[in-house]
Amino acid sequence: MEETIDWLRGRPYYEGQIAESRVLAGREATYGDLDVAEPLAAALADRGVERPYAHQAEAIRAVRAGRDVVLATPTASGKSLAYTVPAVERAEDHLGTTLYVGPQVALINDQAETLGGIAADLGFGSRVTVDRYTGQLSRTEKEAVRDRQPTVLLATPDMLHYGLMPHAHRLWDWFFERLETVVIDEVHEYRGVFGSHVALVLRRLNRLCERFGADPSYVCCSATIGNPVEHAATVTGRPESNYVLVDRDDSATGPTHWLLWNPPEYAGEGGWGSGRRRSAHVETERLFVDLVERGYQTAAFTGARQTAERYAEESARDLRERGEHDLADGVAAYQAALTDERREALEAGIHDGSIRGVWSTSALELGVDVGGLDVVLLDGYPGTRMQTFQRAGRAGRGTDPSLVVLVAGEDQLDQYVARNPSVLFEEPPERAVTNPANDAIRPDHVAAAARESWLRPDDDRHFGETLPDVVADLQAAGALARRQTDDGLRWTYAGEGSPQHETSLRTVGDREVRLRTRDGDRIGSLPLEDALRDAHPGAIYHHQGASYEVVELDLDHGVAVLDRTWADYFTRVRHDKHITVEADRAETAPAAREDVTVRLADVTMRKQITGFERRDARSGEVLGERGLDLPETTLETTALYYTVPPALERDCRAAGDFAGGIHAAEHAMIAMFPFAFLCDRRDVGGLSTPHHPHTGRSTIFIYDGHPGGVGLARSGFGAFDDLARTTHDMVSTCDCADGCPACVQSPHCGNGNDPLDKAVAIELLAALAGAGGG
Repeated sequence: MEETIDWLRGRPYYEGQIAESRVLAGREATYGDLDVAEPLAAALADRGVERPYAHQAEAIRAVRAGRDVVLATPTASGKSLAYTVPAVERAEDHLGTTLYVGPQVALINDQAETLGGIAADLGFGSRVTVDRYTGQLSRTEKEAVRDRQPTVLLATPDMLHYGLMPHAHRLWDWFFERLETVVIDEVHEYRGVFGSHVALVLRRLNRLCERFGADPSYVCCSATIGNPVEHAATVTGRPESNYVLVDRDDSATGPTHWLLWNPPEYAGEGGWGSGRRRSAHVETERLFVDLVERGYQTAAFTGARQTAERYAEESARDLRERGEHDLADGVAAYQAALTDERREALEAGIHDGSIRGVWSTSALELGVDVGGLDVVLLDGYPGTRMQTFQRAGRAGRGTDPSLVVLVAGEDQLDQYVARNPSVLFEEPPERAVTNPANDAIRPDHVAAAARESWLRPDDDRHFGETLPDVVADLQAAGALARRQTDDGLRWTYAGEGSPQHETSLRTVGDREVRLRTRDGDRIGSLPLEDALRDAHPGAIYHHQGASYEVVELDLDHGVAVLDRTWADYFTRVRHDKHITVEADRAETAPAAREDVTVRLADVTMRKQITGFERRDARSGEVLGERGLDLPETTLETTALYYTVPPALERDCRAAGDFAGGIHAAEHAMIAMFPFAFLCDRRDVGGLSTPHHPHTGRSTIFIYDGHPGGVGLARSGFGAFDDLARTTHDMVSTCDCADGCPACVQSPHCGNGNDPLDKAVAIELLAALAGAGGG
């Protein structure tokens, strides 16, 4: 591997692009002692598991003892053994059942094949049976699963919500009565809106288990995150004290060579020093082709399906131009929109080596078994250190050396990591955040719970101390009926239809806009607010490698009409925002500046899109503007906000444009949220104003971008000092003169990044962080 790295360094095109080179040492395996009965021991030995690693043995012993367990270990560390052994033992001993919950059907299918293979190898007379229960099964196939009464059942959270719990008493009583193990795989994926929904689904599951007299233990498998026990407990509704944490990886690995790759600046709009850089996609594609040509099986992770498809095609074309036709035929794209058959074929090809290179979205990041690759390329910083190491973990066969190359993009997080490599390798991982107390989604789950099994006053153990208020609102709306029985007060579901089927686990709210072409072909749908941003009249919309212009948006009927276009520009909306503080919930001050007040509050954000810009696809230069007449939207959510005291404001005004400075500081702090918490950059929004009526002072707001909040603003409030410090570090270490995409500019700004003042932002952030003058 060293020879290849030296070769890359020596190529003129790549000169100066390696910002950091590190080697993470490999290790020898440490094994544990564990008694496993035959023929399970033989079935595992056939799969290369002669002895468990020490961390696997520790987890299995804890599950056997009835404890809840969270395994927070890297990719390919063998987490599945921790639930496979107990699932088999409990089924063989007394037909105890196991429920496996995974976030994606592809992962369900992969685990079903693995567990089913073990069950088959146990031989005639085994009581272990494995089945999937997903939305892809027909009605007849679902009936057949129930008739077989499997001891291990695999489902997505959606199917648990829609298909299992609503019919627990009528069709699944045999399963829930014997339920002893609940596996929550990839528990770090359950965050934000999706995680908040899933946390409420699992609270409903806990209620059902109590009704059936079951008390299953939870096995939660996670990537390395900053709060594995807290997050697992929040998602599952079980006390933190119940959990045993296993976060040590005792498996064998080879050395991993890391390169942080920073494409050079180019003299585009604004000239040298503008912060604009050569495309990370183009640099990654060139590296991909070079490494595949040198014989390395390579995966390139990128952020979008269209990008994966496009650059897989371009990589194959470049290999053919070099005369490498066989290698070109072994290049493919892997993403969630593929058919099951295509995904399975690609997984088999990666595993057996016939696929020599693959461009993938995060779909390949999860625990699908594809063996080990030689090289992983990261087309842009994935957004979190957790995801970075999850994807990097796909590289490495046994103790052979592997290579990971992170190709930085031009935005804030990418460039901060490229300039400060130690934050990637030495800072603790991000914390996962979810909010089962979200009042925008909790009533739907309380109604669903009542339909599954009547509610009692003591169900506040599952749904929180404000459950009586939720119940009163549902009763007033006619969704619940109050009953006084000999056993006490009860509420039963009194509404029409199924609250489960009316509640999507992936969104908050249900108003959507359908996207269709002039010919009437439907190409997708968007939530209303996303449609106003991305499917307004005149918007350029990209779908499956094709570009469309929106020619009509009919909000009365929820339809946007699109027409194919070959426009060489993209569109970006302009908007006005206003925030009203409804109630302050908590207050603090930064350690470095006691005269600054930081508050956590319930807020209402009102937003109106006023127009959009057309921007050149290559340079980003504004080509023109157009006004829009669209309705105002309202978001009731949670925000943290802080005020700038008069003395600090005077210092900032002396440094430049104050309004531009607080605007720049707002952008920068939002950009750094994913550095502390597992979230997307669009999960938080912000507003800065030189005077806000609630505070009477200049104020900066940062709010959760989802109704009711998903815990991000609350977490940012609790970690404000750290957030201020990392934000100041990011802005002050950027070597641009006046602000650029790598520090204070935002691609989502509704004001076109105007005004911005980097110098004032540094002055303000330095004060908040206690870092001295900028």
